Amino acid sequence: METQHHDLLDAAAFLTRFPVPLSELASPDWLVALLHPGSAGPLAPSDQVKTAVRDLFRVAGYKPTGRGKPASEYLVRAADQGKLSTINPAVDACNAVSYHSGLPISMVDTALAKPPYKVGIAGEEGRYVFNPSGQEIRFDGLFCLYDSAGACANGVKDSQRTKTSGDTTATLTVIWGTTALPGRTAIALDWYRELLHRLGAETELS
Repeated sequence: METQHHDLLDAAAFLTRFPVPLSELASPDWLVALLHPGSAGPLAPSDQVKTAVRDLFRVAGYKPTGRGKPASEYLVRAADQGKLSTINPAVDACNAVSYHSGLPISMVDTALAKPPYKVGIAGEEGRYVFNPSGQEIRFDGLFCLYDSAGACANGVKDSQRTKTSGDTTATLTVIWGTTALPGRTAIALDWYRELLHRLGAETELS
């Protein structure tokens, strides 16, 4: 996958193939437990991580405040309030790693997001619909994942057109890490793939 270089960007991407559609999978207790404060993991969120991620988002003029905050901040808040609930194994694994690492993570359905894929900074008027009700997010100046049809995911909100569903069997994931946190992306990536392998999925670096 082509990735636009920036001194602060330390992104990692990988493909996942599940043995059956997500609607046929349930999250085991050990995975659900990782969605709660005090659960064991190789990383933990902190104010330092929060600041470093926001600095990454600001590099081309994007303002990571209000409803435009990094998705990982919402997960940390939800988990700390006991409101981070199970959805399906793919989403739960994503949320668990994002919560513990403090790094935003995007995940798209590869049956909906078509190659070629690339990561780059969005230009002016960057926007897409992010939920079923048709709400849009503006992301001018933010690092985004692009497929053949345009931007489809970023560290704030992913596009509705490529989101996973019960029919999903394969995904592309991007961890939005920063070089200001040396080694953190690699640790999150290794742990994430380990969780998915425990679920019976196969992963491949992209």
